[in-house]
Amino acid sequence: MLKNYEIRKKLNGSTINARIVDLCMYIHQNTCSINYTSSSLTRLNKKLKGKMTNIFCFSILANFLLAMLCTNMIISVSAGWMQAHATFYGGSDASGTMVSAITFFIIRSGGACGYGDLYTDGYKTNTAALSTALFNDGKSCGGCYQMVCDATKVPQWCLKGKWITITATNFCPPNYALPNDDGGWCNPPRPHFDMAQPAFETIAIYRAGIVPVLYRKVGCRRSGGMRFTMNGRDYFELVLISNVGGAGDLSQVWIKGSKSNKWETMSRNWGANWQSLTYLNGQSLSFKIQASNGKIKTAIDVVPSYWQFGQSFKTNINF
Repeated sequence: MLKNYEIRKKLNGSTINARIVDLCMYIHQNTCSINYTSSSLTRLNKKLKGKMTNIFCFSILANFLLAMLCTNMIISVSAGWMQAHATFYGGSDASGTMVSAITFFIIRSGGACGYGDLYTDGYKTNTAALSTALFNDGKSCGGCYQMVCDATKVPQWCLKGKWITITATNFCPPNYALPNDDGGWCNPPRPHFDMAQPAFETIAIYRAGIVPVLYRKVGCRRSGGMRFTMNGRDYFELVLISNVGGAGDLSQVWIKGSKSNKWETMSRNWGANWQSLTYLNGQSLSFKIQASNGKIKTAIDVVPSYWQFGQSFKTNINF
């Protein structure tokens, strides 16, 4: 949400009373509409105690609302928002008994991205499985997407003014036995989000089942630093990198043992898991991580020399 000084900037430097700004923000947050009736303007004028005429206030509100672009504001697909659909799975707490086996795999084994416990890894239930068109063979794992229910199409199912940012943590496989528009929601080339149920119910009503959404890729906000989990075996270090901020999804990773001065390029094994075929036992390990937006962070000696397979190590470094 934009702060008051940012609103003033949006209004091209207009000097307006802070109380007016706050009131305009209040109206904007609760209505998200420029179709104000004369009675609405009368009430607004009363709140301003006659300091502003109806016409002048309408002008400010119209310019203000047209300038704002955010999820609970006036949303335009041409402004970077794209169209998709969303469904849900997993029960009201993302671990319902109806899909206990699947949910157990998703939450505990990490799904197609390979994350561990999504709760302790910081993702919790604001997650989604992506269709083939979005998953990009696992390259999208860890990326964040801001979403709103498209109320212009199904106002009866959308929760007004609500939005959510989810993390891609799984893959929604195609079902070619069903038509794309009747059950085969994740079939190519459809962009689709199969959301954890709590995430879905943040923006839409449960009974809807499936809703059209508007979405856009956004930066990820994480608490704390990146986490490195050592899996695999000798000569096969399989490293899960999680809790990545910024772009969230990674394009390249390098590893270096303390007995070497050379960075070794790792390859993506699957999802968020990266592999090295070098014997690195008994060495402290450093990583260089490149996000999908090209930014690079280096974590020196983040894994101590006494590391064992199955252990996780947190850093204070993040994007």
